[in-house]
Amino acid sequence: MKAIKDTGNNLIAALDPNDSIGVLDSYFPNADFFTEFERFDRFLEKFKREGNNLDYVSICSPNYLHDAHIRYGLKIGAKVICEKPIVLNPWNLESLEKSQNEYAGEINNIMQLRLHPELIQLRESVKADTSNKIHKVKLKYISARGKWYHVSWKGEEEKSGGLASNIGIHFFDVLIWIFGKVISNKNSHNSSSKIKGTLNLEKAVVEWDLSINSEDLPSQSIEKGDKTFKYLYMDGQEIDLNYGFENLHTESYYKILEGKGFGLSDIKPVIDLVYKIRNDVA
Repeated sequence: MKAIKDTGNNLIAALDPNDSIGVLDSYFPNADFFTEFERFDRFLEKFKREGNNLDYVSICSPNYLHDAHIRYGLKIGAKVICEKPIVLNPWNLESLEKSQNEYAGEINNIMQLRLHPELIQLRESVKADTSNKIHKVKLKYISARGKWYHVSWKGEEEKSGGLASNIGIHFFDVLIWIFGKVISNKNSHNSSSKIKGTLNLEKAVVEWDLSINSEDLPSQSIEKGDKTFKYLYMDGQEIDLNYGFENLHTESYYKILEGKGFGLSDIKPVIDLVYKIRNDVA
């Protein structure tokens, strides 16, 4: 909602089965709100019949529903913006490609780490290196979650895709974006609150560690009261990712409005990867 407002646009209508959505008042108090899809659909049909234009459908529903909601947006003639992960399985992506072609539509996925200044600079330095060096990379990302996480849909792997899809996908995407295509991957730990492994890319060997367990936070984060810890190391050089995230969602929307969003072909490699990590396929 902040990105929609910051880019000077308006939210016409919102759908959410949960009616505890008073946050709308902070952004779009005049937006029509629905808890039932049928009434939401009826409203949009009437809205269009009256000659109004609906430009975008923005989707931030549970992950396993994304592809169905994307198809709905395409069917009503809107461009689509979808949060990560756009789908859970590679074959879901293939289906969306067919729908996008059928409706001559546009699907954009929010992958905001590709807009992070530090990571853009890192990618440029890797691309400029012509020595064929294989970089040694370590990624550690801890984002502490409470007990609610495991009770919600996010804790159900068939709905969220597990930690690799729900928490790690931004980082896996940007690693592929920086260091090239996936050669192989191997899990060393895989549980509902922590996953670890090794990822071989064209230009890097990556040791990665993702956790939602607060016990994995380093002492300096605990002392500061921080709930997250994000660090990337390349060849011993530390890249602090704890800052620079503040406006990336808004920047993502600006890029989409300029016709420079990330589409299905951009996102395919990471969808393939997180599926393999979830199913422990090399």
